Amino acid sequence: MSAVSAVLDVGVAGIGLLGPGLVDWASALPLLRDPALWQRVPTVVPAPALLPATERRRAGIVVKASVVVADAACAAAGVAPASLATVFTSSTGDPANCHALCEALASAGRLVSPTRFTNSVHNVAAGYWHIATQSMQTSTSLAAFDASLAAGLLEAAAQCAYTLAPVLLVACDVPYLEPLHGVRPLADSFALAMVLLPQGGRRLHLALAGDAIATRCAHPGLETLRGQIPAARGLPLLQALAGPAAAALVLEGLPGMALAVQVDAA
Repeated sequence: MSAVSAVLDVGVAGIGLLGPGLVDWASALPLLRDPALWQRVPTVVPAPALLPATERRRAGIVVKASVVVADAACAAAGVAPASLATVFTSSTGDPANCHALCEALASAGRLVSPTRFTNSVHNVAAGYWHIATQSMQTSTSLAAFDASLAAGLLEAAAQCAYTLAPVLLVACDVPYLEPLHGVRPLADSFALAMVLLPQGGRRLHLALAGDAIATRCAHPGLETLRGQIPAARGLPLLQALAGPAAAALVLEGLPGMALAVQVDAA
């Protein structure tokens, strides 16, 4: 494994999690430590308390899931959401809204709802979050296909290390409807969030690792989930953070840009 000499050092102070059989970070901890206890059931996205009822009705699943895990991560870290710069990463964006827009454009009237158009941008989840928290901090939204989680973590860590200020990372992917699902199948919704700190917290050391092979989950069920949803590529890191021991792993990146992560002991 080849890695660049430069290493980013950041800490993790709070985590939010939502996925198949993973209701939240607190209840997921024993399941990630002992995956034999984990049972895969469809993800249920709760109504995000931060969004008013009107906004909850307008928002898609990717917005709701992102806000839920972001809120949980901030609460666990004990930080004010409005104080954090953010990095939102997603391979899919809002597939349901994309599907509805395509249907509208394929119809005879070709009429697009203003709400659909507003929610069509890739930074829609970040927009809802910053409006709900009244945050004026900087925000980045990105996508890198199956490497979106690693790209988001690298971006958030770089910002945290450069600005010496906490950064909120949010990664979320939800399934497409047919016919897009047939060419880009995602099995379920998965979202995670982390508050990264320049000092303190559980320390992570990140470096580019060339074409290194991504770390697999030892449990076959979690490994299947990891491969089915881009945001779930973070499962090996979540498992490392769930345990007390130091760990070394590789997250799937773009070609030639795998991300090596060393996790310090708790």
